[in-house]
Amino acid sequence: MTPLGILLPQSLMHSSWFGVLAAFVAVNTVVYVVLALAKSLPKIHPADWLPRRYERSETRSIHPDGPV
Repeated sequence: MTPLGILLPQSLMHSSWFGVLAAFVAVNTVVYVVLALAKSLPKIHPADWLPRRYERSETRSIHPDGPV
């Protein structure tokens, strides 16, 4: 019977450094998934939801009856 991949001893799988490495890989994977999802969603502009302070209440055009 030939192994189909790299086989590691069970004692290695229960060592503390292997657990730290597995936790790092898990966190890294979650970060990249979140970044990929954020990149695929449309951009959110919070300023569009807030009232604009720089809009004039009345027109200052030379044609005061024109469109605002």
